[in-house]
Amino acid sequence: MEGLGYVDIFSTKGMEYLLVIGYLLILVAFWKFLTRPSAKILSAAVPAGRGAGIESRWFQLADGFFFHQGHTWAAPEEGDVVKVGVDDFAQKMLGQPGSVELPKIGSLVRQGEKGWRFRIDSKSIDMLSPVNGEVLAINEEIFKLPELICNEPYGKGWLMKIKVSKLKTDLKNLISGKLATAWLEETVDRLRPRLAGDVGAVLQDGGIPLTGFARSISPTNWDEIAREFLLVD
Repeated sequence: MEGLGYVDIFSTKGMEYLLVIGYLLILVAFWKFLTRPSAKILSAAVPAGRGAGIESRWFQLADGFFFHQGHTWAAPEEGDVVKVGVDDFAQKMLGQPGSVELPKIGSLVRQGEKGWRFRIDSKSIDMLSPVNGEVLAINEEIFKLPELICNEPYGKGWLMKIKVSKLKTDLKNLISGKLATAWLEETVDRLRPRLAGDVGAVLQDGGIPLTGFARSISPTNWDEIAREFLLVD
């Protein structure tokens, strides 16, 4: 009829659908941004055939972190500053410290040497610094809430910020990524003989090691086992 134009309703509806889909994609992307984790956590798996019926995922690593073989870590921040702390293996082995002794701000720490100390029960456990440098800040929260070290070893349980003079060199001496996963698997292999067949006393429901599992292995000499794995005298 004259005066009336032709409208392709299918084309119009198609545009509406595209707009709706585009809106949903933006919404999903925004939600993922808001809920993203501060550190990607990777489980260290025991290779097939080694588990002997034991749960294969015991300890976790944080992606993008650099690990010292004494089970401490360094996480680069801006410039030549890193955060440091203890890894998931160390906190599960030792359990919650009664107190933490950290060096004073301005103190110098050296890679592979004693950096700080945990007091657990009547015993002291030294931990090795993962980097060389000057202590810029300490996490005051852990003095009030030492459980943060166990609950969030790669997050709120960090210990110090250190200014590193030769950051690239120090990081090359640490391990990360797939190499760190392989190293942690080897650590689990070394740990297994210590279980002495009494796995039930060490693992909680779900096959995850009990916090402070070194005590379950050796109630009287657990600190000696801890020192062996943490590489301190």
